[in-house]
Amino acid sequence: MAQTSHLPKFMELSEMLIREIAAGRLADGARLPPERDMADEHGVAVGTLRKALADVEAKGMLDRVQGSGNYVRHRPAVESVYAFFRLELLQGGGLPRAKVLSVKRLPKPPEFAALGGHAEAHRIRRLRYLGDVLIALEEIWLDAGWRANVSTGDLSDSLYRFYRQELGLSVAAVEDRIGVAVLPEWTPPAFHLPAGTTTGYITRISRTAAKEAAEYSRTWYDASRANYISRMGKG
Repeated sequence: MAQTSHLPKFMELSEMLIREIAAGRLADGARLPPERDMADEHGVAVGTLRKALADVEAKGMLDRVQGSGNYVRHRPAVESVYAFFRLELLQGGGLPRAKVLSVKRLPKPPEFAALGGHAEAHRIRRLRYLGDVLIALEEIWLDAGWRANVSTGDLSDSLYRFYRQELGLSVAAVEDRIGVAVLPEWTPPAFHLPAGTTTGYITRISRTAAKEAAEYSRTWYDASRANYISRMGKG
């Protein structure tokens, strides 16, 4: 089971709805169930649900019609906590979660020399989930110049939210390269595939608005459980 999300509950619900709409699992123009039914389904107070719906409405993905209900509206691009998270369940959507395995400050490997200006970086290793489905293994390298110390307790499900709120680091763009690779030797027993198994593989460089490379990550994902999805345009 993934660790408890550090996102406020209303934001977790909002992000889930945004991802469901983007994946087409909630059709454009569809009417959502009554608010009390939705609140019961997700185990939250009606007030919490309404705060989530207001957030989705503010992002232009919901029309709330007094006396009629809440209607889905598709938009091609929405600013959200998980806007850069490209993995989805095979059927689409799924709320991203994470379980941190370790955080260590280490000298940078030679291949990450261009990552920031510090000689060291924080290496973060995590298990990634969509809902309760374990889908990926992830390793992130964050330049130590952004913060001297990072602990497991500092990190939330959304690293980019942590970067923005705690480090003043806003990721403006990412470059992904997708292929296949074998799971590394440090693959933990908790992962459902053993080290050496060939999986989907993503390398990512995250950059600031000034085009500075701030983070490098690599993700090994189970293509039998998740797809890499990138949506562009109005399709």
